[in-house]
This record gives sequence, C-alpha cells and structure tokens, in this order.
Amino acid sequence: MEKNPTIFALDIGTRSVVGLIVRQTGSSYKIIDIVIREHKERAMVDGQIHDVIAVSNVIREIKETLEEKHGKLTKAAVAAAGRALKTERSNETIQISSKPLIQKEDILHLELSAVQKAQYALAEKNQSEKSYDYYCVGYSVIHYYLDNQEIGNLIEQQGNEVSVEIISTFLPKVVVESLISALHRAGLEMQALTLEPIAAINVLIPQSMRRLNVALVDIGAGTSDIAITDEGTVVAYGMVPIAGDEITEAISDHLLLDFPLAEQAKRDLLANDTIQVVDILGFETEIGKQEVIDNICDSIDRLAESIRDEILSLNKNKSPKAVMLVGGGSLTPQLPKRLAALLDLPENRVAIRGIDAINQVEMTEDIQSGPELVTPIGIAIASSQSPVHYVNVTVNQKSVRLFEMKRLTVGDSLLAAGIKMYKLYGKPGMAMIVKVNNQSITIPGGQGESPILLRNGEPCSFETEITNGDEIIVSKGRDGAKATVRVKELIDDIPQKKIYVNGEEMVITAIIKQNHQLADLENFVHDHDEITFYFPERIDEIIQTSTFPLRDEIINEFTLSLNEQTFQLEQFSAKLLKNGAKVSKHTPIQDQDSFEIVLGTAPTLRLFADSQKLKLDYSIQVFFQEKMISLNKPLYEFYRNGEILHEDDHLKHGDKLQLKRNEVEPFIFQDLFRFVDIQLPTASAGRFMLLKNGEECTFFDVLSPGDHLDIIWPKR
Repeated sequence: MEKNPTIFALDIGTRSVVGLIVRQTGSSYKIIDIVIREHKERAMVDGQIHDVIAVSNVIREIKETLEEKHGKLTKAAVAAAGRALKTERSNETIQISSKPLIQKEDILHLELSAVQKAQYALAEKNQSEKSYDYYCVGYSVIHYYLDNQEIGNLIEQQGNEVSVEIISTFLPKVVVESLISALHRAGLEMQALTLEPIAAINVLIPQSMRRLNVALVDIGAGTSDIAITDEGTVVAYGMVPIAGDEITEAISDHLLLDFPLAEQAKRDLLANDTIQVVDILGFETEIGKQEVIDNICDSIDRLAESIRDEILSLNKNKSPKAVMLVGGGSLTPQLPKRLAALLDLPENRVAIRGIDAINQVEMTEDIQSGPELVTPIGIAIASSQSPVHYVNVTVNQKSVRLFEMKRLTVGDSLLAAGIKMYKLYGKPGMAMIVKVNNQSITIPGGQGESPILLRNGEPCSFETEITNGDEIIVSKGRDGAKATVRVKELIDDIPQKKIYVNGEEMVITAIIKQNHQLADLENFVHDHDEITFYFPERIDEIIQTSTFPLRDEIINEFTLSLNEQTFQLEQFSAKLLKNGAKVSKHTPIQDQDSFEIVLGTAPTLRLFADSQKLKLDYSIQVFFQEKMISLNKPLYEFYRNGEILHEDDHLKHGDKLQLKRNEVEPFIFQDLFRFVDIQLPTASAGRFMLLKNGEECTFFDVLSPGDHLDIIWPKR
C-alpha cells in the first residue's frame, strides 16, 4: 500500500467542476493542488448530468492540467449531488386483530412496505422510470400508530391495526450511471462514491455531533442542498431550486452588468466596502456595498425564505439547534443574519463554515479557505474514510446491484429487485359476517404467514446484513385459513333453572336459533347466518324446545275447519296446570316450579255443534194411538272426506268438515212411519183409514204439534 496515498477528488457542480489533489498522512489530509473549470454549456441540470460528453470534456481538461504537475491520474472520487436525492413521505397499515403479539419482523415488513410505497409514488411522478430504478439511501420513522393513536413502540402490542409513517430518501440510479460514464470517457475509474451532503457533513459534523439537530446547507450556483442531522444520524435530505445565481442575476439587473461581471462584483462585495463596475453601456461606476445590498435585498430574502421553508419541512416544522452554511452561495451578503431571524435563532447559531473548520486538513498558502471548498474536500476524505461501493447479489435468481450508502440488508435487496413487499405476507383468510341478536359481528379469518427468506440457503430475516455475492431466495407466506366458529363460541355463559313437568325434572337453558331454527351449540356458523339466543321466562317459550313433554299437544289447540273457516276449541285442548291450578301458556316460570299437562278429549259432532250453538235438527211432538211421539228432521248434513257424519261420530284435531244446510219442510202424516212400527192386523176387512184429530185424512196432510193421529182397519 502506498505510504502517503494521493486522492484525486472531483466535485461536479451545476456551474463548475472542482478538481483537487489531496495527500493523506495518517489521519490528516493536505491539499496539494486545486483546479476549477466552468462548464462551457449547460451540461448539468439540478445535479444530474444531461450531457455526458460535455461533462467528460471538462473532467478531462482538469485531469490533464493536474497530471502536468503531479503525474498520471487513473481514479477519481466523486459525489452524487444532494439535489438529485428524492425525499418522499409515505405510510402503511396492516391488520393485527387476529395476531397474538406484533414482533420486530412484522414491524420491519411494515416499514419496508411503506418505503416501497414511496418508491411507487416516485415512479408515478416520473412516468418513464420504474420504482426499482432508485436506490434507497435511508429512511426514518416519523410516527408509529396503534388503532389510530400515536405510540412509541409497536413490539408486542395488541389491537386491530398498526400503521407507520416514514420519510424515505432515494437516489436515481441514472445519476450514478451517468457519473460512471463521464469518468470513463475522461479515462478515469470511480475510486469511491459518496453523496455531496454526506461529504460535507462527514468533515463538519462528526458522528459524535449528530445527536444534535443541525441543518447543513450547501448553497451552490443553481440549487441549495440541505441535510438534517438528529439522534445520531442524517434524518432527511432536501433541495431548493434557488441559490447563488439568483443573487448574481439581481446584481446584473440592478447594475446593468453582464452575468460574468455581476458574478465578479458579487465576490468583490465580500471583501470591499465599495466596488467599481463597468456596465453594458461602458460607464464605469463606483458603488457602495450597502447600496448594492439594499437594492438586492428582495432576492436575498427570497433565498433565505426558500431555505427556511425547506428546513422546516424536513425537520418536522421546527427550527434546528443550529445551521451551517457552505458553498460559494453561502457568501451572499447578510444571508446568515436574515436566515437566523426567519428561523427564530440567535445570529451566532447560523454560520458560514469554510475548510478552516476542518481540523485534519492542511492547505498551501495559495489556496483560499472559503466555504466553496468544503464539499470537494469532504469528497476526498470520504473516499478514504467512508467510501461507497456496489454490492452485487441475486434475488430469486435475478442479479441486483445495490448502492452501499448504508448497512445493506435482505430487505434492501428485495426493494432493489422490485419485489412487491405487500404481496410477500400470506393473505388473511376469508372473514365472515354474522348477526348475533341483530348485532353484526365480523369473524376474521386466520392471519397470513410470514414470507420464507433464505440467504445462501439459510433462514434469515429482513434485517439480516448482506454481502457481495449473496443469494437471496424469497417466497410468499401461506394464506390464512377462512374463518370458522361454532355457535357456542358466540354465546356467553347463561344461568339455568329447573322445573318439573308431569313429575319429571327439566333443566331450562338458553333457547338458541340459527337462521330461525333451533340450533345445537356445536353447530358451525356460516357467512351471513343469524344467531339468536335468549333465556326463556315463560312456559310458552320453553314449550318450543323439542325436549318438552307433550310439546305438540300444548302448542296445538284443538282446531278444525268448517267450510274453510277455522275453529279453535280450547275446551277440547290439553290443559296446563301449575301447582294444581290451570294456567295459560304465557305464565312466568320460577326455579323449582311444578307443571302438569292434562290431555283434552276428542268431541263428537253433537258436542262440537253445541259448542258452536248449531241446532242439528228441528222436531214436533204428536200423539199416535194416544202415545206421544217426537218427530224430527235434520237441519244440516256434515261431511268428512266426502262421507256423511252422524252426531255421535268423534272429530279429530285438524279435521276439515263440509256443512250442507237442508231446506226446512213441514211434517206430513207420512213422516210418522219413520218413528213408529206399524203392525198390520191379521183379521181385517176393507181399506184402512187415516185419522187426524178424529177426522179422516191422507198421507200428505200437514201435521201440527199436539195432533192426535191414528190408523183404523175395519173388522171382518
């Protein structure tokens, strides 16, 4: 290894490229030489190379200039511009109602799913790109939530759902690839790669200081890059598209100067109270520093306000403890003072930091120690202290290259491979909805299982660290089982009562129905079933159970129909006695009550007719041979199943009877012969004679009640 290694670092900015030679001696660094070249055309836009050839030409020019003094250069340390970073907020929610306790692996999966949502959001904003065309260079958890309430830690929590809100930072892969291409065309290999904000932070804010909430602002020509530290790490990156050129343009407009002359005038203002300028009309003017500042104060305020707004956005809407300004644009007159006022910070908490603030750096006398060289030196130092490398792994036999900005894990490799995180966990089993006493209840299905992760054939987790050449295999977890539940699992414990029916003990429990049918506690419940249960308080509620003695006889009163009209005959139905007294079926029950069931008797047709006050026949009384005789005729004829019924025939529950009403006709003498037995005399002579009330009559004479009738045969 070279005893005192030489580092060639390049800071490729929007307006210019800075190249410097740094020699490392132990833990210190010495700046040997520096070359700055401006782009001859607009080859860079917002930190991304748009014209690889034009940028490579500038790099080659710097390389060849330095080679003339310091020999052959083959490798260079570079940085991806902080303004190329994409910061995205996102959130993710998962259901945990059927999960016993949430574990660390579940939280990691939740966080990675939120990161992937952020990747998808970036892809939607940049339609030509895919979500996995970004390197995730870090993310920070903003909030955890349990059932919509903010909570500090989710491990071993229980509830219905958990959520996470994160802020993720991504670097487009095209930025890295274009840097590599520009170096290759200039005859250089990439020695190391870092991010510009990280390069500046590494030399100005060591790890021990990152527990402090500090903002670092690198103000270049076209953009101002911002990084925020807190709790020992870099928590957010941002960019505003306004920087030093805004101030240069304001000076150009006010003094009528060409842009390069306005840029020179801006630099002269830093060291002089007055400056001399020649405007586009050829007039030479001497102007005071304060007058220039007064005329460009709107532009200075606009720059300060833009930086203030982005810092607050990245820092959860609160001011940091301090702000460090680097980059050429940080030398804008009165910028630190105005930014401090906007952030409600003391003026000494917003400061410009130059390379003289870097303890381990030595400089030759001809190199100025301004803030514009902080980032280039940071790039050089980062190349030896914390260089960024590529890691190549395979995910499900697909080759993936990761940008090693941080400790890389299996989860990072899955994101880089474009694997959809939300599809890795098994789906929850099909839930079902049932009604219990008219209240809808959702029965969740089984929880889906975790994905199966293998690293080089061994089980691993999302947070397992990966190294170059690892083989990652991931397969989806099994889906959860569909919801299953028995009736008994939906019902709480209910008390019991004991009664006695016809001397037999009967235990009264809840009456349970499934879809309006009596149900067993062991029955399985199905989707959209209706379950009802209640404890019976009256005897009629108990009678509904199939175990009640003589259930049908009690439930069904003696009923029959007559010419389609239904008749309920309570007097012929079974009777219910409680402690010896007749009671109704609506009687309340108490523990240890005694009941007796007395069955009803089947009525005859005559009893049924009497109960309905139906007169079956009409009659008159007459005298025949001085003996009273009752004559009668039926008023109605009853039929059952087409057969005529007699008054002594018994009726049955459920009989369907038909009734026919006869026409009412008077009695005639002839009707008598249906009720008396006529004995013909053995010795008679001539024709017999019919008498009514002593007078001769015929068979067809009408009879009246009380008539005296007789038949006379003449004697021989």
